[in-house]
Amino acid sequence: MGPIAQALQARAFDEAYLLSDYGDQIVQPYLSWLRGLSTTRIEVVAEKLSGPTQFGEIHEAAVRAIQRALGDKGDNTRLTYHLSPGTPAMAAVWLLLGKTRFPAEFIESSKDHGVRTASVPFDISADFIPDLLRERDERLRKASAAESPPAPEFADIIHRSRVMGRLIDRARRVAVRNVPVLIEGESGTGKEMLARAIHRASLRREQPFVAVNCGAIPAELVESELFGHEKGAFTDAKQARKGYFEAADGGTLFLDELGELPGPAQVKLLRAIQEGEVVRLGSSKPQKVDVRIIAATNRTLTEEIAEGRFREDLFYRLAVAVLNIPPLRDRAGDLGPLIDHLLAEVNREAAEEPGFRDKKLSAGARNLLNSHPWPGNVRELLNTLRRAAIWSDAPSISSEDVREALLPVSTQDRLDVLGRPLGSGLNLPDLMKEVAVHYLGRAMDEARGNKTKAAELVGLPSYQTLTNWLTKYEVVS
Repeated sequence: MGPIAQALQARAFDEAYLLSDYGDQIVQPYLSWLRGLSTTRIEVVAEKLSGPTQFGEIHEAAVRAIQRALGDKGDNTRLTYHLSPGTPAMAAVWLLLGKTRFPAEFIESSKDHGVRTASVPFDISADFIPDLLRERDERLRKASAAESPPAPEFADIIHRSRVMGRLIDRARRVAVRNVPVLIEGESGTGKEMLARAIHRASLRREQPFVAVNCGAIPAELVESELFGHEKGAFTDAKQARKGYFEAADGGTLFLDELGELPGPAQVKLLRAIQEGEVVRLGSSKPQKVDVRIIAATNRTLTEEIAEGRFREDLFYRLAVAVLNIPPLRDRAGDLGPLIDHLLAEVNREAAEEPGFRDKKLSAGARNLLNSHPWPGNVRELLNTLRRAAIWSDAPSISSEDVREALLPVSTQDRLDVLGRPLGSGLNLPDLMKEVAVHYLGRAMDEARGNKTKAAELVGLPSYQTLTNWLTKYEVVS
């Protein structure tokens, strides 16, 4: 007998999950034989690896299997990891997981000594095991270059993705420099949050941070709002008033939605930045101001320049440091931590409301959140969680609560699956995954976790085939 059969015969388990890279022609006969030796419920989790020592792939597969095994079970579930089958790299991953994220007992088996508990007399402390495994070379490079860790001022920007890590590293570097910053990104990506973090990490942190929504100022009032006015400068100017530039003197002026400024205001803004002074409306006397400009836009300003809607000289004056915040759909690995962080925020917001109980997400609800494209980015995610918490009567937010809380995606943002244009960034594997995750999640939710019923709902021949699909597309079952 091999190590798996030995373990199943020697010890009692409720369930056994076998991670396998083999095809059905090998797995099924072995599984039939194994089930004849043990009454334990055995499930095969199909995983394809590009190599037996690919730590990152092994880690991801192991985590998927553990989360699947835990499912909606309580906190008293006891896990056991078998170290003997597989490669040494696989055993190393089990040790890392068992000593950090998913504590477990370790066992080993051999022909001479049978099955016994493996003693591991050390603890491993690691917050982000995927980074440790997948990006070990990058971490060594950073350590050798003696790079400092991200400033605490950026701690509120929740992320795990490499793309956001690089963005925050650039923001941290530019924060201490007294140069203009241009932040680009879709609506809801957190441009003002990043601007505030840059201000807090700058040498101006003790001075004012003044945020201005350029799109909300009527065209006829832009000059007065930005540069101030004297008493009597126009009909309603009953007293002198500072503009935003003067209010931000010594600190940071954040110009949000910069692309909305009308042409004449762009000319005066350029002069104020170039000269470091402003002239109040109704006055001819310039006043010196010391202001750092951070501007943000959800438009592509180079395209606005080409269309004649934005001044090229103003763009180059502001675009000394350009930071582009990626949309949520391009931040691989960030959605899960963001969901947890924002749900905790929702719970804190509602803590004082009568009768409110902290909310948690069911597996089906999380599946729906993970499969949504989030055209409104982080802002849309937060508001969706707020609505779902309101709709939910139970402590656990169901998939039905989430489905009712989600806003419909416009056809402009999400074309019909059969009508999307070829090229233009079309990625067929991603499209297939999007469809599969959507329908598999719905089926598992409607079938209340019954895989046989769920397989019927989506037209798959058996629960085993469904299990393979759930594993392939990383759907929590």
